[in-house]
Amino acid sequence: MTTIHLLGFPRIGARRELKQLQESYWKQDIDEAALLKGARELRQRHWLLQKGAGVELAPVGDFALYDHVLDAQILVGALPARFGFDAATLTTAQYFELGRGNARQPALEMTKWFDTNYHYLVPEWHADTAFSANPAPLLAQLREAQALGLKAKPVLVGPLTLLWLGKVKGAAFDRLHLLPALLECYRELLAALAAAGAEWVQIDEPILALDLPADWLGAFAPSYQRLAEAPVKLLLASYFGSVAEHADLLQKLPVAGLHLDLTRAPQQLDVFLAAWPEHKVLSAGVIDGRNVWRADLGAVLTRLETARARLGERLWLAPSCSLLHCPVDLAQELALDVDVKTWLAFAVQKLNELKLLKRGLLDGRDAIAPELAGSDHTQSSRRTSPRIHRPTVQARRAALSGDSDRRHSPYPQRAAAQRTWLDLPLLPTTTIGSFPQTAEIRAARAACKRGELDAAGYDAAMRREIELAIRRQEELGLDVLVHGEAERNDMVEYFGEQLSGYAFTEHGWVQSYGSRCVKPPILYGDVERPSPLTVRWAVYAQSLTTRPVKGMLTGPVTMLQWSFVRDDLARATVCQQIALALNDEVLELENAGIRVIQIDEPAYREGLPLKQSEWPGYLAWASAAFRLSTAGIDDATQIHTHMCYSEFNDILPAIAAMDADVITIETSRSDMELLTAFGDFAYPNEIGPGVYDIHSPRVPGEAGIENLLEKALAVIPAGRLWVNPDCGLKTRGWPEVEAALANMVAVTRRLRARLAETVV
Repeated sequence: MTTIHLLGFPRIGARRELKQLQESYWKQDIDEAALLKGARELRQRHWLLQKGAGVELAPVGDFALYDHVLDAQILVGALPARFGFDAATLTTAQYFELGRGNARQPALEMTKWFDTNYHYLVPEWHADTAFSANPAPLLAQLREAQALGLKAKPVLVGPLTLLWLGKVKGAAFDRLHLLPALLECYRELLAALAAAGAEWVQIDEPILALDLPADWLGAFAPSYQRLAEAPVKLLLASYFGSVAEHADLLQKLPVAGLHLDLTRAPQQLDVFLAAWPEHKVLSAGVIDGRNVWRADLGAVLTRLETARARLGERLWLAPSCSLLHCPVDLAQELALDVDVKTWLAFAVQKLNELKLLKRGLLDGRDAIAPELAGSDHTQSSRRTSPRIHRPTVQARRAALSGDSDRRHSPYPQRAAAQRTWLDLPLLPTTTIGSFPQTAEIRAARAACKRGELDAAGYDAAMRREIELAIRRQEELGLDVLVHGEAERNDMVEYFGEQLSGYAFTEHGWVQSYGSRCVKPPILYGDVERPSPLTVRWAVYAQSLTTRPVKGMLTGPVTMLQWSFVRDDLARATVCQQIALALNDEVLELENAGIRVIQIDEPAYREGLPLKQSEWPGYLAWASAAFRLSTAGIDDATQIHTHMCYSEFNDILPAIAAMDADVITIETSRSDMELLTAFGDFAYPNEIGPGVYDIHSPRVPGEAGIENLLEKALAVIPAGRLWVNPDCGLKTRGWPEVEAALANMVAVTRRLRARLAETVV
């Protein structure tokens, strides 16, 4: 019988229960026992939901209190030596310190999980890194699932993927030198899982979708030959792209099954069906684990019927990847527009789609005829809906000329015009945009949503918060100010709520990292800006001070990447529509007297295709979209952008092609490592490397900030260097923000004085 299984399920809960547990524990409102009890109940609720939906192999080990890659490091006993923690005796408090830092050590570096908006904690590899199997945490979850009567499938990050995801620390060495010892550790883990009753173990190797070096690709066959000696069936899972070029290798690997992502790369199914071994399972990832649109059940079933004719019961059904990247349950959305809601499927609904597909395969199409008709109707309504297709937007885009995305003058001329009126000191200080979202701000927003606070009352509350942010920045001595974004719920949702073509949920949360959850807008149709988005707030903030205040916008690529994007139009076209809408806002800000405008693009690299052959096309349209959002402004208007928690070394020419006057980047967790690449590249414009990590609750000392700035000055000329935190400050509290920024300003002033003496 065809088996339904999952690669993973959202861990946060339909109402962000995990976030509430984490943050209550961190605030000491609950103790460790209450945290672990709540997490266990949430995990078990999810397993029972899956069981009720017909999932026959439930994933175990996909649930993490903070991050699944951190959990993998614990399983193999490879925690960074700098913390002094032992994985076998790791406490809950120590676990969170790895992700959040402590008074002695900054947190593990964080970066994007492939091309998703999930951030994982980066392993640190040293030449002498030792591994020690620590299966206890995973065995405990396995026993939980078994006690509920579930047939469980433990999930492991694969050994090659785990090595690849980590960074070399200390003296340079080849990470593959660690592989033999790591494989022995995995063998012990697999043996322990088999002894505990696991029949199948899923091993995730998503790096197979990348352009792997030959030595890494060559390591797969001997590695899995070694792992196959364990007394358990292995399901090798690939996702996020095609692995068709590795078909010969994967068909020969000594594993019992292979999972394919057939939503990102549907064409690869034919390649594998042609010569798939008679004794192996092929798992078809036919339901999109990365997006929220209902599946075209008829079209999917047609492909599966062909596959089942070839494979029989060896065909398994699954989402394309873990459902970690989807909201939990569409049934929670009571206020969502009815038409849009009919086009959507969240994690729970995707389980039902799998169940229907299995029934259609086993009992024939007539058995699910009403559901197939409903699916066909949904697809037809999306194709023809006037709410999706706006002729005015399409005509405006069609009228663009080849130079529509260019500013009037090159950077050197713009920089001269900007310096004349800005008159900033050497090493100007600023922040990235947001300030703490206080209890007062959240209470006012909630009261407004409930109708207990009218629009005038809400505006007055936000104006008070903006003035407070301006006054505190002035007192701290910052040079370029921000209004603090008190009125914004999220850097994408806030803008999307004011643009046509977007829909919004109440509970459509997904995990970004740790306790940080985001609620991506649903970008379903053509995008327009009906009215100004931010102008009145920026103008009000500027009226409070003589110092320049930055207008703050989210860039077109990030608006695209951090939304659930329509799948009926090329992403480049959608991004261009967003850029045109933002350009209207940029020009209106400038006309209103806001002459420093920051357009954040933290998701720029996130959109990069996994295959390098596809990079040039993406980078061309992504950079052009950013430029289009700034087109037509005066040379003296200074454009900033911000990027964080990504590797930029290999795409610096494209970042330079964005042609922002100032770029701010995250560099503190990597100890300014990224900045070296900007220096080697001779990045031509101004740059603000983050001098402290805002994702950690620790207040940075002056010595640490000064050390990072000294490293920056060794790479970037002082005349083009800005000083700022790594990222926005909305998740921090005012006491730590003020203490950190005071230290940052104090160090900057000392360095200015020293540089002035050097010039004299």
